[in-house]
Amino acid sequence: MKPMTPPKTLRRAVKSRSATRGKKPAAKPAKELIILTGISGAGKASALKAFEDLGYHCVDNLPLELLPHFAGLVGKSTEVERAAIVIDVREGATLDRLPEILKSIGKLLRTRVVYLDAQDAILVQRYSETRRPHPLGRSETVWRSIVEERQLLDPIRNVADTLIDTSNFNVHELRADILARFSREDETKRLLVSCLSFGFKNGVPLDADMVFDVRFLPNPHFVPEFRKKTGLDPKVAAYVRGFPQTREFLDRVTRLMLYLLPHYVEEGKSYLTVAFGCTGGQHRSVMMAEEIGERLRKAGYQVKALHRDIVR
Repeated sequence: MKPMTPPKTLRRAVKSRSATRGKKPAAKPAKELIILTGISGAGKASALKAFEDLGYHCVDNLPLELLPHFAGLVGKSTEVERAAIVIDVREGATLDRLPEILKSIGKLLRTRVVYLDAQDAILVQRYSETRRPHPLGRSETVWRSIVEERQLLDPIRNVADTLIDTSNFNVHELRADILARFSREDETKRLLVSCLSFGFKNGVPLDADMVFDVRFLPNPHFVPEFRKKTGLDPKVAAYVRGFPQTREFLDRVTRLMLYLLPHYVEEGKSYLTVAFGCTGGQHRSVMMAEEIGERLRKAGYQVKALHRDIVR
């Protein structure tokens, strides 16, 4: 006598239970506290609004003495998973205690320090446009206040987990940057690669994760036809690309980036700045940033090309 075969619906139910048996439920996202700090005028208020849009519980300028208590409340709360708090030079003398406090609250929940910075000339321009006084007072010039503030914040800058240079960001670009770095979307989709061109004579970008020096390539500046043009011009780009060392460099850097990017994704990095520098930031570095950016874009990565010094 043949054994009775269970109905198809029963077989599907048994199969479904077998497939799910032993599987653990999806892990709940870990609690997180963002300490948002940095130079006055670098955009902390705008950044805090971006964190609020991401669902963070946001607090501006909480007294430093209350920070451990606040972290404890976030850690125990059933409603708040992520919080962001601004702590800056307005804290005054107590600011020296922040690195020590960070060590203690780091035992309660994941804590990250995000430091916003900008070039001094940009900061002075912003204060001039908004006509707001510097937090350190009106007794000194803005230039002098910025220098003093940098000295006060230096110990905090040294322990920062993330440094964001907002010199070339408007409010909307800063918001996009924060969203790209801290949104909890699929890891492979949220990695944003910025290919940045710059001129060494104007300084290395503060927020560059990797820097490639392309000054070894022939300089179009010395070709009269190209002097007033940039690397965005097809003829300039073709000139730079025409050298064998250029093509080999492009291929080597592309292979390196395609090797590194999946590892950055695996580690949870959401924003990567790859900087290419030449002398003035007008020709060679611009062409390189555009070319590498296009190659990575074709490989499926989210890429934007930025040119810091092209308008100088």
